[in-house]
Amino acid sequence: MAGVLWISLASPTFSAAPLSLFLAMSRERMILLDGMKQQVMPMKGESRSLKRKDLLDALYAALPPATVKFGCELESIKLDPKTTRPILRFIDGSSIIAKAVIGCDGAKSIVAEFLNLKPTKMFPLRSVRGLSNYPNGHSFEYELYRITKDNNLVGRVPIDNNLVYWFCPQPNVPGDERIWEDPEAIRQSTLELLGDFPEEIKEMIEIADANSLSFTHLRYRAPWDLLRGTFYKGRVTVAGDAMHVMGPFLGQGGSAGLEDAVVLARNLAQVGLDNVEEAFNLYVKERRMRVVRLSLQTYLTGMVMGTSSLVKRLICIVFLFLLFHNPSVHVDYDCGRL
Repeated sequence: MAGVLWISLASPTFSAAPLSLFLAMSRERMILLDGMKQQVMPMKGESRSLKRKDLLDALYAALPPATVKFGCELESIKLDPKTTRPILRFIDGSSIIAKAVIGCDGAKSIVAEFLNLKPTKMFPLRSVRGLSNYPNGHSFEYELYRITKDNNLVGRVPIDNNLVYWFCPQPNVPGDERIWEDPEAIRQSTLELLGDFPEEIKEMIEIADANSLSFTHLRYRAPWDLLRGTFYKGRVTVAGDAMHVMGPFLGQGGSAGLEDAVVLARNLAQVGLDNVEEAFNLYVKERRMRVVRLSLQTYLTGMVMGTSSLVKRLICIVFLFLLFHNPSVHVDYDCGRL
């Protein structure tokens, strides 16, 4: 399945050195085929796109040996009545008593359920994503490129001289969900939807690696639930999508997860491992309003794209203008250093 992250190198938190193989983007281009209009906007700082697997491999390689145990799927979590330490039980029947738990187990998080967070909700949108390889190189500009026609949109982001990441949000349509387990069904459905798009767009989808094609119902944790949610209990907390899953409309989901990691590690280092609960409390206080604002901006953007109600769309546009009149305000943020 396609997994790509955008990282801004304007922040002092991340070093540019490991990312030097990935080419920089400094602008985004929006093409409106219906009115034959084009808008080019500069990006703040410097951004690069990279495969999620490459980032995970780099982070894993930096860890001491035997730090990570793979193949563990969490089934349940509870607190030991005597020590209040969390007990984790896995689907293979094994269990461990942990000193601390940081749940990064995604939108369907077991740890979030333990914390009694409200269930995630679904946008009226789904997304098809893929990676296309051009063995002889592509001629695309290094920019975030979006093209739209008849309320259909395709985005394209070059990763390097040969590999291109693309995405195509689509309205949710009731039907047999099993068909979307077939990569070729995903490809053909997307090509049919984009029949009037330029040939280079259709070719990009035709040559996409079948193993990279993914179909995803877009989910979010409501901004008002983030405002009131309990994100830690004793020695248990959440981070990443388990805390604040959001639509991909701002390209900030993965970046927000990295911010979580920096803030959490900094607080643990400052107060010490003997005061895990205090570190989690400081972490939640620091992150709450940042993720509320990100979630609200992505929620309003997703509703503008996905709702069939003109009234709802107009209301969301008004709130976006009033609250986020600077559309790139979400990247003007520094989570600090470790």
